[in-house]
Amino acid sequence: MPKMFVVSKKQLRLVYLLLLAIAFAAVCLKWTASRDAMSAPREMRVFELVTGEFKTTTKDGKELEVYRWDPASIVVHQGEAVELRITGVNGASHPFVIHELGVKGEVNKGQTTVVRFTAEQRGTFAIECLTHTSLANGGPMVGYITVL
Repeated sequence: MPKMFVVSKKQLRLVYLLLLAIAFAAVCLKWTASRDAMSAPREMRVFELVTGEFKTTTKDGKELEVYRWDPASIVVHQGEAVELRITGVNGASHPFVIHELGVKGEVNKGQTTVVRFTAEQRGTFAIECLTHTSLANGGPMVGYITVL
């Protein structure tokens, strides 16, 4: 004669609640893991930049000289702590500003200037040299920081 198991409603409810708790815990763990993967890194990101210069002579003998930031564009995440280490290679002095991020400083030839900030707002923001603003004075010397 085969054995029969009798399962009460109370036991079914208990198994159901246990399975529900396991499913809820799995969803919570997966959610936390995906949030961590999508969030901005916790460490400060460091970017090394330099000032660069290009010179040329036109056919009529006129000399052109322009300055630039190198690299000219960097990308960071919103909420990320950022450190820019900018070394002056060409040009005596490059006072600069990133208006929207509240950053300003000055880079001098042969020296490294360090500025730190947290990228709070999304967008693309110009790193503007205040000395080289137009072609008439070796510019525009503009780089870009994109905050995702």
